Amino acid sequence: MEKQQRWNALRLRGLRQRWIFNSIVPIVLLLVLIVTLFSAGVSSYYYGTMEKGLETRAQALANSFNEYFMDNGFGSYYQKAVQSAEFFEDKNCIELQFIGSSGRIQVSTSGLTAGTSPRTEDISQALQNQPSRPYRGRDLETGEEIMAVSYPLTANGRVVGVIRLVTSLRAVDRQVMLVVLAIFLVALLCMLLVVFSNLLFINDVVEPVAVVTEAAKRISAGSYGARIENKYSDELGELVDNINDMSLKISQNEKMKSEFISSVSHELRTPLTAINGWGETILEDDLEGDPVQLRRGIRIIVNESRRLSNMVEELLDFSKMEDGRFTLQIENVDLQAELEDAIFTYQELFRQDGILLEYSPDDMLLPMIPGDPERLKQVFCNVLDNASKHGGAGKRIAASIVQEGSEQVVRVRDYGPGIPEEELPFIKQKFYKGTSKARGSGIGLAVCDEIINLHGGTFTIGNAEGGGAVVTIRLPVQA
Repeated sequence: MEKQQRWNALRLRGLRQRWIFNSIVPIVLLLVLIVTLFSAGVSSYYYGTMEKGLETRAQALANSFNEYFMDNGFGSYYQKAVQSAEFFEDKNCIELQFIGSSGRIQVSTSGLTAGTSPRTEDISQALQNQPSRPYRGRDLETGEEIMAVSYPLTANGRVVGVIRLVTSLRAVDRQVMLVVLAIFLVALLCMLLVVFSNLLFINDVVEPVAVVTEAAKRISAGSYGARIENKYSDELGELVDNINDMSLKISQNEKMKSEFISSVSHELRTPLTAINGWGETILEDDLEGDPVQLRRGIRIIVNESRRLSNMVEELLDFSKMEDGRFTLQIENVDLQAELEDAIFTYQELFRQDGILLEYSPDDMLLPMIPGDPERLKQVFCNVLDNASKHGGAGKRIAASIVQEGSEQVVRVRDYGPGIPEEELPFIKQKFYKGTSKARGSGIGLAVCDEIINLHGGTFTIGNAEGGGAVVTIRLPVQA
């Protein structure tokens, strides 16, 4: 028991793992992609805005110097550079540098960098009077992450220096990090909500699955009729209802099968006992015995042998039905002739039992129809025999055949007690015998129904007006 519970726990845990993997992993990947793209977008926005601002400001300063100060000699340029550095309004967050043609810083708003050589790509490109791209990287002197923009200063068409704006990326990096962290926390919260909701959902699914699994095991172990308490109103509730219905039907089928085996055993024992008894009686009697008694015994032996043969045929047909070997040999059949042949076979037998068999043929000559003559005659014989067993108390059976539209219709009616209304829906089910005390295996009508269905017709049983039961067989004139 403990091993089984452990196995169930492992299996359910595997179900949870598969569910989480299949449902949560794609969401995690999607969130990671969203966070990555959003972070890249935020970073690009912040750094791009800063680059644009530095470029615009550096270009304006460079154009101003080139237009107004560079043609007045180096002294005027240097004084203006010192003056610009001294009165630069954003010196707290941006460093303004004036770099000579040698690449060394000549004037700077930060006295610490004056005289140093940054040696960055933006400076070398500006000194060569090439389009300069903003520099973003580590400062060689301080090791700090910076962004720098450089523009050339020209005199008489020759580059004599570079104006450069430098700013630290510490504040921007911190701002980008805070935004990315906020995005990550939101994504993490969403992920936790998804995981939590999925765990709640999978638990709501796994627990009923475990209950259904245990119930299915009990049913497969032989506890037919076991039921599951249905506490669900969704698809799980429908599944539980279906399993309960399946369990009930299996229980009913097993009960009917047991009753069938018991009934068949009894049905086989009764004629065998009669045959054996009368056989021994005839053997023990001398040749000068009563001929009437002798004929009576032989007739009983013949009748019981015929009944045994019919039961064996029904069992063989039923076996073929169950494994799909039940087939037809189709040919053109005179349905009226087959019915009359069956009536002729049973008319004398019924007369001996005090039952009147009436037959009403159609006034017109009926056409041939496609069918299996042996199987159709088997149906007629079974229906007539069934009518005598269950409706023989009425001492009258009526059979007829007519053409109705594109169908030939055979009706067999008895004048017995009829069939209880609550038993009508089940009367054609295999093994079903209802409350009738008549002898039989309970599969004859199921075989008849299968034969008529294979012919493309219908086989119905109901109660007739005025009492008794009526069997209606409808067969199409064309295949």
